[in-house]
Amino acid sequence: MTTIAVISSGLREPSSTRLLADRLAMAVRAELSEPGLELPVIELRHHGRAIMDAMLTGYPSAELREAFDTVAGADGLIAVTPAFNASFSGLFKSFFDVLPLPSLQDMPVLIGATGGTERHSLVLEHALRPMFSYLHAVVSPMAVYAATDDFAGTGTDSLDQRINRAAAAYVRLLTACGQRARPQEGAAELNEMERLLGGLTRAGVGRHRSHGRPSPGPSGSRRLPSGIA
Repeated sequence: MTTIAVISSGLREPSSTRLLADRLAMAVRAELSEPGLELPVIELRHHGRAIMDAMLTGYPSAELREAFDTVAGADGLIAVTPAFNASFSGLFKSFFDVLPLPSLQDMPVLIGATGGTERHSLVLEHALRPMFSYLHAVVSPMAVYAATDDFAGTGTDSLDQRINRAAAAYVRLLTACGQRARPQEGAAELNEMERLLGGLTRAGVGRHRSHGRPSPGPSGSRRLPSGIA
């Protein structure tokens, strides 16, 4: 069973950001046509206070931890943000700032954004795509930007057509990536700590040898030099 988490950082209900997220999710469902496909939606506006608390204290609430687990346990991600000042919203960025780092590793991601005019469409390429690449996600080559007028538009390059093309490209990416290995939270830090502790152990052994001291035996007692009973 495939699970694709959907993140919307719209600030109002209803919002054009949530509308675009829902339409992308429906298009992916239609393109994937997999029984049992799950598309849990995370509305970041409901977690705004918890996200800020996590940034200030380093401890996420139970509800925010549940949202983290939903993202980390998914096979893919659809992420949509409104464009603010030619970038993603602060709420959107803050969520990914407090999300544990391994959560998006090797995860196929479909990105989208909304704005008042098409002038902000490059937010997808100069803000969202670099951020998800930094988080070790695999970003779909085709993204969707929707200006206010696009929701009522029709024609040769309507919003529906762009959504369908993006969904088809994303499903191809999802299929090509195959089964995703879920990274363990803290695994990178644990490996680094083991490496550092291993270095300290080796350094300690070197010091024992340089001072001519016998090293402790398995039981903690010192080994006697050979020939001494």
